[in-house]
Amino acid sequence: MLKCTEVSKRFGGLQALKKVDFTVNSNEIAGLVGPNGSGKSTLLNLISGVYKPDSGQIFFLDEDITKLPPYKICAKGITKTSQTVQSFPEMTAIENVLTSVLFNEKKFAGKIDALPKAQELLGFVGLSKEKFDVPAKNLNVVELRRVQLAKALATSPKLLLLDELLTGLTPTECDEAIELIKLINKQGVTILIVEHVMRVIMGLCDHVIVLHHGEKICEGTPKQVVNDENVVKVYLGKRFTLYEE
Repeated sequence: MLKCTEVSKRFGGLQALKKVDFTVNSNEIAGLVGPNGSGKSTLLNLISGVYKPDSGQIFFLDEDITKLPPYKICAKGITKTSQTVQSFPEMTAIENVLTSVLFNEKKFAGKIDALPKAQELLGFVGLSKEKFDVPAKNLNVVELRRVQLAKALATSPKLLLLDELLTGLTPTECDEAIELIKLINKQGVTILIVEHVMRVIMGLCDHVIVLHHGEKICEGTPKQVVNDENVVKVYLGKRFTLYEE
């Protein structure tokens, strides 16, 4: 579904990404991991069109999307959530989701009933009904993450990019979010997730890409990745023992 070929990006004197190659197959959950500053969020921003690579190409469903603006990439089926939650602060939770529902409406020949769709999505991601009409500026971070996910799903993505969606969640909320991600995937959405918690990556992902200093140092199944000597040295610090327990 997604293929990145020798993708590079520099910000001034910082080489954020250097000739990164990887693929994501349809219907899988892929993980993107690595130390802070390794280029994970930059890579998601390149895929979603927020940034343009200095060199290399990005293909989605065999189409070169390297130079397309974000709204066109979103319309083709790639949607990203942000590490720092973004919203329209003066608008209510339901109004925030309505913006995405109405954007997505352009894809269909007939009109969809936007308000019930927005309500359905907010319920699906677990936002309590009494929060639907609360301005986004009055919601807490966990609630804003739920709204952001509902906004992303409202665009009917084929590929969903999740940038540290679980940050700030309690263990219980984290487990609920994992089950929600699995459910989204079962509905036919391919997922590429950036996450630091290896327990999440190990239990969730079909395949994992590891970045370090802007370069890919490993790609494979979760078991292959956590047993890779280089990954243990530069990222994990010690062997991950989930498979040994």
